[in-house]
Amino acid sequence: MKIDLNELLEHDDTEDCPVCRTQSFVQGVLIPAAAAWELNNDLPRYSLALHDAAGLLGAMLEEGVPRVDVESALGKILDDIEMQIAENKTLGGPTQGSA
Repeated sequence: MKIDLNELLEHDDTEDCPVCRTQSFVQGVLIPAAAAWELNNDLPRYSLALHDAAGLLGAMLEEGVPRVDVESALGKILDDIEMQIAENKTLGGPTQGSA
């Protein structure tokens, strides 16, 4: 099965957009849950974020997605996140999540 990472990166900022819905779920549910689980289990902060993210990306590698494609997609997502953080700071919005 061919996996199109570009399809997973491009979105239209609507409620019907699967990428936007995924981002919303991660920010609203997964990040707070990971932070709480780390805290309640005396794990180092960000341990789940780092290792589970790597594990999920590893699943993509197992499915045959080339590492260079995974790294490129991750780089684009991190660029978008950094731009959003900078925009939030400029607008005075609070940082969301802590995992």
